Amino acid sequence: MSQLSYLEKLLDGVEVERRELGEVCRFINGRAYKKAELLEKGKYPVLRVGNFFTNNHWYYSDLELDEDKYCDNGDLLYAWSASFGPRIWQEGKVIYHYHIWKVIPNTEIIKKKYLFYLLDWDTEALKAEQSTGSTMKHIGKGLIEKRMLPIPPLNIQAEIVRILDTFTELTAELTAELTARQQQYAYYRDQLLTFEEGDAVWKKLGDVAKKISSGGTPKTGIAEYWDGGTIPWMSSGEVNLKSVYETEKYITESGLKNSSAKIVPKNSIVIALAGQGTTRGKVARTRIDLTTNQSLAFLTFDEAQINSDYVYYFLETQYENLRQISSGSGTRGGLNLKMISNYEIPIPALAEQKRIVSILDKFDALTTSLTEGLPREIELRQQQYEYYRDLLLSFPKPEVVAHD
Repeated sequence: MSQLSYLEKLLDGVEVERRELGEVCRFINGRAYKKAELLEKGKYPVLRVGNFFTNNHWYYSDLELDEDKYCDNGDLLYAWSASFGPRIWQEGKVIYHYHIWKVIPNTEIIKKKYLFYLLDWDTEALKAEQSTGSTMKHIGKGLIEKRMLPIPPLNIQAEIVRILDTFTELTAELTAELTARQQQYAYYRDQLLTFEEGDAVWKKLGDVAKKISSGGTPKTGIAEYWDGGTIPWMSSGEVNLKSVYETEKYITESGLKNSSAKIVPKNSIVIALAGQGTTRGKVARTRIDLTTNQSLAFLTFDEAQINSDYVYYFLETQYENLRQISSGSGTRGGLNLKMISNYEIPIPALAEQKRIVSILDKFDALTTSLTEGLPREIELRQQQYEYYRDLLLSFPKPEVVAHD
């Protein structure tokens, strides 16, 4: 007998049924709200799809509803509009919105946690196959209820849950560790960049930078400026990379000459003058020679006097101040070169600048690096979880017997 895979060993002699989800669980819609019913304060938080994932702005309601319109800790939920996916709720009693289902498993057939992993595994395939709508994709209740998925015996479900829980718990531990290190990093960064009187001299960036300038974009629609380009060209959105080692677009020498773009030497500082949403005021440091668009300002320094990485770390703490001084308001505000030139920063001795950079670089690698540190470790554990989830939930489909 050939060596069996773990999955084959686990399922040896076991019959795995494929059943419609509607046969093993119920999907209960939340309540639809009119805008006037969503309050800034109230008795119950209203869980919308945005809150389900990343949005921390909550609305509230004072309405008293049927019990099935509330969810509480331990309930299995599924967002089905705009964003998709399951979640086991652990943040207290809330009213869930119409675009979220509460999923009630038949516990004689399927375990809640197994159902969560099953729905999580099937989400991408479901989106690709069944999502509908032109401006807001959604999955119909009838469609998900007809979804045919593997339902092994309860003891096999329990073993699959045990294995996948091990991976998710490890990822959760690493994520908590990363959060703690990020808080530690912010604390030490603020301590290191706060100076007693006499320890640093406040100077305008225009007085300490060798050059402050902005970039440019070749004329749109002229392919020759972009096709075959070898010069990295940085857009305003790429300031979010923080340390720039490569760019998405490259321009040609002709493109450089036919725009106001200039070569920005590596180890320069780049500041977003404008940009969508929260981009304006963010800073990055370049690790390659590149050029930028007109929505970015770049600053170069004499490294014998000013450590550019020190400037980067300090300006990173000045995000809110930079946005506040920018002209206009909201997403349409903007910084300009004069504002940047007049902005004052503390300049300690060069040796102290280098010491600060050395400490913060270690924290930065630990908390933000995608090639080392905790973010990389979390990514690897997530990949490991997805590999075993796919292995454990990709049950062989039963062979169809042809009848004469």
